[in-house]
Amino acid sequence: MSNTNTMSIKEQNKSAASSLMKKNIRKFLRNKLAVFGLVVIVAITIACVAAAIMGIDYSTPNMTMMKKPPSSEFLFGTDTIGRDLLARVLFGGCYSIFIGVFCAVMSSVVGAVLGAIAGYFGGKVDMLLIRLSEIFQAFPQLVLVMMLVAILGERSMGNMLFVFIVTGWMTTFRMVRNEFMSLKGETYVKVCEAFGMSKINIMFKQILPNVLTPIIVSTTTNVAYFILQEASLSFIGLGVADSTPTWGNILNAAKSLQVVQNQWWIWVFPGAAISLFVLAINFLGDGLRDVLDAKQQ
Repeated sequence: MSNTNTMSIKEQNKSAASSLMKKNIRKFLRNKLAVFGLVVIVAITIACVAAAIMGIDYSTPNMTMMKKPPSSEFLFGTDTIGRDLLARVLFGGCYSIFIGVFCAVMSSVVGAVLGAIAGYFGGKVDMLLIRLSEIFQAFPQLVLVMMLVAILGERSMGNMLFVFIVTGWMTTFRMVRNEFMSLKGETYVKVCEAFGMSKINIMFKQILPNVLTPIIVSTTTNVAYFILQEASLSFIGLGVADSTPTWGNILNAAKSLQVVQNQWWIWVFPGAAISLFVLAINFLGDGLRDVLDAKQQ
């Protein structure tokens, strides 16, 4: 009899979860901007990955084809040393999207772990981590990144990823800490503690799943933030090495007034790629917030 009741409860839980998922999907699909953002993100990502798999040439200079405007041969034109701009924008997308996604995920992981520790234990541990986050937040974000880049010296992908992760965890940290401070007094947490469950299990298996929704939304919007950060640093010559064709490095070639005035395609197409992708991520993040965040409902 008890087995029958248990199976019935499990079936009811599965049915409720399935119904909630369908409801959320329908609500997401009604948000036209969110759907547009998802379509744009998927389309650009697939195009960039396909270009990388096909191995199209993005780096070989062709002095006879320098600064050619868009045409049937070169859809985006060529840059200042004759390289196919479409190929560079597609390859640059692979690097820029990877930087944005990797840094957003890793900074959220660091922020979530530190926020869970601070929120659950409180006291001196909480005070120490709060002060540490305040030290990082005392500087404007871009200035802090520029300082760390200058200290590390070498312009490499590894250094860029390290700097972004080190400087990007504070928002997630404070959000997770605040949620843990309010949830650690809940009845289910007290029951787990009474049964002798380890603190690690309570923190990461019982409480953290209830905080995943804001983390997912925050991580999504942080992808756009890190893409813009990389583009900003590369444009002023502090990003990854010039040989790496990120969107920011492609824009770097358009710093001269002559290029801006006479070769508009060199800065319009990479700039449009950055703007469109970042805008799409923001649309998607807003849509996910509407669907997943109970407070928005």
